[in-house]
Amino acid sequence: MRRRTIQDRYNDNVRKQRRTLEEFAAHEIEWADHLMTLYKSRKQEMPDDEYRGCAYFQNKEFLRKPGSLTLLYAVYQQCWQELPEVTKEQVFDLLRFRYRMYAITLDKGGY
Repeated sequence: MRRRTIQDRYNDNVRKQRRTLEEFAAHEIEWADHLMTLYKSRKQEMPDDEYRGCAYFQNKEFLRKPGSLTLLYAVYQQCWQELPEVTKEQVFDLLRFRYRMYAITLDKGGY
């Protein structure tokens, strides 16, 4: 049995990371759409910081700004670990908080 070379292992790792980021982007695009729909159904005005986070994913700005999606994925992982478990009553507030954190992270990251 042939051992994989260092280049092969590197390519496999990069492929896995790209797939993870693509799945994350698709997931966040869907949830950004849900958050905007929730605001419309409640007939409320969306705050600017939350709108910035949603628009970033909806407009696919991460394609033009290298490294930003990786940074937001790290924020997502941190939020997932630190925030309480999601219940029906809290889902709207936690979603708002997550997109607000994305906007703050993008601002501080220079994106």
